[in-house]
Amino acid sequence: MIPLTLEEIARAVDGTVYGTSQPGLAVTGPVVIDSREVTTGDLFAAIAGARSDGHDFAPAAYSAGAVAVLGSRPVDGPCVVVDDVVSALTKLAGFVRSQLNPVVIGLTGSVGKTTTKDLLAQILEREAPTVATSRSFNNEIGLPLTILRAGRPTRYLVLEMGAAKPGDITHLVRVGRPQIGMVLNVGPAHVLTMGGIDGVAKTKAEMVRDLRGGLAILNADDERVAAMARQTPATVTFYGTGQDAAVRATNVTLDAAGRASFTLRTAADLVQVRLRLPGEHQVANALAAACAASAVGVPADRIAAALSGAVPRSPGRFEIKERPDGVTVIDDAYNANPASTRAAIRTLAMMSAGRRTIAVLGEMMHQAEGTFLHHEAIGALAGSLGIDVLVAVGMGEGPDAMVAAARGAGVAVYTVPDGDAAIDLLRESLRPADVVLVKASSMVGLSGVAAALKEATLYS
Repeated sequence: MIPLTLEEIARAVDGTVYGTSQPGLAVTGPVVIDSREVTTGDLFAAIAGARSDGHDFAPAAYSAGAVAVLGSRPVDGPCVVVDDVVSALTKLAGFVRSQLNPVVIGLTGSVGKTTTKDLLAQILEREAPTVATSRSFNNEIGLPLTILRAGRPTRYLVLEMGAAKPGDITHLVRVGRPQIGMVLNVGPAHVLTMGGIDGVAKTKAEMVRDLRGGLAILNADDERVAAMARQTPATVTFYGTGQDAAVRATNVTLDAAGRASFTLRTAADLVQVRLRLPGEHQVANALAAACAASAVGVPADRIAAALSGAVPRSPGRFEIKERPDGVTVIDDAYNANPASTRAAIRTLAMMSAGRRTIAVLGEMMHQAEGTFLHHEAIGALAGSLGIDVLVAVGMGEGPDAMVAAARGAGVAVYTVPDGDAAIDLLRESLRPADVVLVKASSMVGLSGVAAALKEATLYS
């Protein structure tokens, strides 16, 4: 963050300085919300949540080097007190954004946001100082925190924007003010809170609807996204696999580990890309990143080199751990919807190379009236792709439908009530050389299962 005094921060967020006789005291580091991540010079934002109150961790933040606390009540030390900390973060981010002039790229989509953001960051940071969303900090708290990590040297600011309901992306766009807006895809994620798939499309279109004087980058292979070209005042560029895409992929092939190679075609160049991330679905993510990088002037050969060297950066998104006992663990447990789960299962099948495949799956949540059909389709897909074992975690309409369909398709199915039971089952049944996928909506909590599988040799 640009250096700011407590007095300047208070003025920006409509707050009041307490606990110090030096309002000129300067914050030189970023803003953090986890006291364990505080370093010297930071501002600690004390958010009061349902399970913990950040104000209780103010002493730890000061001890770690925090200059001050941003809170909703005074604490024992220098602080800026506001009515609402989250609202204050938004105001502070807006102020800092107004003081900087980076190229801001905003991106959204039902699946692939975080991977695309990570790929784009790995291209741009080779070119100039780049700040990108950490992990999946893509909401009304995470986006301001990302902006507040930017400084005067920052050339590129990559902002992942998520949404749980209509209006969420509009709010984030107003704070981040991107010059380039990207929409990756529209799928059955958060359909319950957005009013069906058409509501999802309308919500995602918020990214480009008011993008005046900017550039909208759209996925030509997704008809709902392509239709957004008629809803934006911005200049439009398409990426995809068809002839009309300005940036496209041809000659896509997969190796034995499921990693894609393809020819990347831009308006002026043809270059070869060999991804290190497994899964054919990663081609679309790479194309989106390539299109944005090309739009800001990165040469195609440097885009291809960066994509070919890119690695997973965000936890719980197709992280692969090769254990000493030969077991391969695929941790994709951060979240799940029908599209991402289909892609994960297809990649699991491609990675098998004759080894036993085990899918540890929990519920895909927020699917509204499509819950039964979406889960049934996943069970059937596991059977059609030859997945050997399904471990279904949890009970309910969705998991029950998945179990029935998988059994009917010849998959060996085990049902367990929770993650601990899944770990116990796998401890007894895993064999060397098994390939295990762990995936579910984040609320199911299978990240603990994935962590246990990665950390230890569980089979007896």
